[in-house]
Amino acid sequence: MPVSKRRQAALTVLAAVLSLAGHPAGAIVGGAEAPAGGAVMVLSSKGGVCTGLVLAPDTVLTAAHCAAAGREHRVHFRDAAGAPVLVEVSARAVHPGYDAGAASGRRRSIDLALIRTTTPLPPLFAPVTLSAALPRAGESLTLSGYGAARPGDPRSTGTYRSVALPVIEPHGPSRILVWLKGDAGGGCQGDSGGPIAGPDGAVLALAAWIGGPCGGLTQGILVGPQRGWIDRVLAGWGRTARWGR
Repeated sequence: MPVSKRRQAALTVLAAVLSLAGHPAGAIVGGAEAPAGGAVMVLSSKGGVCTGLVLAPDTVLTAAHCAAAGREHRVHFRDAAGAPVLVEVSARAVHPGYDAGAASGRRRSIDLALIRTTTPLPPLFAPVTLSAALPRAGESLTLSGYGAARPGDPRSTGTYRSVALPVIEPHGPSRILVWLKGDAGGGCQGDSGGPIAGPDGAVLALAAWIGGPCGGLTQGILVGPQRGWIDRVLAGWGRTARWGR
C-alpha cells in the first residue's frame, strides 16, 4: 500500500481512538467494569471496533470478520499512564472455515482470526488461557468486551466490561458453537472477538455474533475444536498458546 494510503488509514484509526477518549463508556450491556487482563481492542481503518485476546506478547486472537481483507488494522490499548497506544499489524491469519456470507446464507462459519503485531504488547497484557472444555446447557459463562453500551452509539465503546450469561445451546450438532441468552445484559457492537470464559477464567469461546438488540442472544465460536489450527498458525510464527485442562 502506498505511504499516503497507509497514513490515511492510520489517521482514520487514530480518529476512532480519539472519538473514544473523554466520553462515558459502557461496553457490555448490563455488565460491570472488569480488569482488561489479556484483552485489547482491534480497530479497522473503516471505523470498526472489536475485542481481541492476547495469546502471546505479539499475537492476538479475534473474530475473523474483525480482520477483514482490504482494511488496515491496528491494535489499541491504554498504557499504564492511561494514554492511548496504537500498534500496527504485521501478519494476519483468517481461519479457512470462515465464510463472510454465512449468516445470510445460513451456512457454517468458523469466525476466528489471528493477528500479529509489529511490536510486543506491554507486560500488563498477560496471555490468556484457552480451554478445550465443552459447555453444558444452563451453565453460566462470562462474556467480556470493549463493545458499545447502546446500539448505534460508537462513543459508548472503550470500557472493558463483563456479564454472566447462561448457556442455552452448548454446541449443537456441529460442535463449533455456543449460544448465550441475555435478558438483561449481553453483547453489543464491538464485543465481537471478546472472551466467553468459564468459572476458572479460561476462555472457552470467542463472541462472533450478537442477535437482536444489544444485550440479546450471543453466539460464540468454541476454541477447543479449533485448537489444531490455532496451534499450527502460532507455531509458524514461533509462538505457542496457553491451554488449560
